Amino acid sequence: MTVDAQVEIIRRGAVLIESEEELRAKLAQGRPLRVKHGADASSPRLHLGHAVQLRKLRQFQELGHEVIFIIGDFTARVGDPSGKSETRRLLSKEEAEHNARRFTEQAGKILDMGRVRVVLNSEWFSKMKFEDVIGLASKATVARILERDDFAKRFAANHPISVLELLYPLFQGYDSVAIDADIEMGGTDQTFNFHQARALMRAHDMEPQVLLTMPLLEGTDGHEKMGKSLGNTIDLIDTPAEKFGKIMSLPDHLMTKCFWLLTDVPEADLTALDQGLAGGTLHPGELKRRLAREIITFFDSAEDATAAEREFDARHKADADAESLRSVADDAPLSLSELDGGRMWLPKLLTGLKLVGSTSEARRMVQQGAVRIEGKRIADFDVNVPVRDGMLVAVGKRRVVKVALRG
Repeated sequence: MTVDAQVEIIRRGAVLIESEEELRAKLAQGRPLRVKHGADASSPRLHLGHAVQLRKLRQFQELGHEVIFIIGDFTARVGDPSGKSETRRLLSKEEAEHNARRFTEQAGKILDMGRVRVVLNSEWFSKMKFEDVIGLASKATVARILERDDFAKRFAANHPISVLELLYPLFQGYDSVAIDADIEMGGTDQTFNFHQARALMRAHDMEPQVLLTMPLLEGTDGHEKMGKSLGNTIDLIDTPAEKFGKIMSLPDHLMTKCFWLLTDVPEADLTALDQGLAGGTLHPGELKRRLAREIITFFDSAEDATAAEREFDARHKADADAESLRSVADDAPLSLSELDGGRMWLPKLLTGLKLVGSTSEARRMVQQGAVRIEGKRIADFDVNVPVRDGMLVAVGKRRVVKVALRG
């Protein structure tokens, strides 16, 4: 493949390539390039934010280049301060190793791990002597390190910054020296660290790596960067139904960005989608459905995507039915003293609410599929159901009540 064709593929979705001229020169050499991607293994779960970068790495694989995962089992015990307003909790060796294993397992959903070189940075850092650390520290100034946006904000706010954190950009940069990286790829929050790596490589008389940054994907809240600590992630190991539901809850303004970064939909089609949204000829809900199907098909299967959509529609219909019934339901008193741990045997609940006249009628109604709680059909007769005030219980279409718990 020509250099121009490769650059066009690599450029899709990228925020910064520094520099494209250097990238073209490396590609023109006609050899597989060493593409570095670092992971500090701070979490055992990968989400769609990680997938943005992993998909770009897969493109490098398809172009014939070598992907090198630097698993920061050593630096995870330091903690990458990028984007953080406070010092991170340090991981134990055992936690870092566990997270590293889980990281590579889940990355296999996107990458051909048989063609990925996985390297632990403890391989070189655990052998360093203190004089080596001194030599590394001499390659940067405090003024330069404090130019990092997160450090600058913390310093201005008089928030603590440990010396260990100040060294982190040097540690990450040295990883590139250790493997002689041609390209380093990651999120835009890593830009400072990538520049530090270029400086360190020059200091070691090496050709500096090209840096390539990808956008940070917002989470389900639509504002903050997708991250476990914020509870706004769509995880790769979520079930297809969970993925579908979470994608349907994404804000409309994220749709084009998600299609651009998480699917292989051609650029011309993306332009049409964007125009359809802006012009009102395309409903955001339909676009979210397509996005959910695309993502679930990629990570699971087309069959899983179809089943997840059906489950979503069934659940949505049940919720709509419950809301419709709620408007015609009468309050039905029920004594709190009759509950056992907040639950009640279903036949007793139905008779207590005067929806059926006997246990045998309750059984018959369940068998006929006529019993619903909060719009969801109950198929098991002999169950203890959780009871809450305001809960909607229906037998058939005309017998509907709203539980009113009394002391």
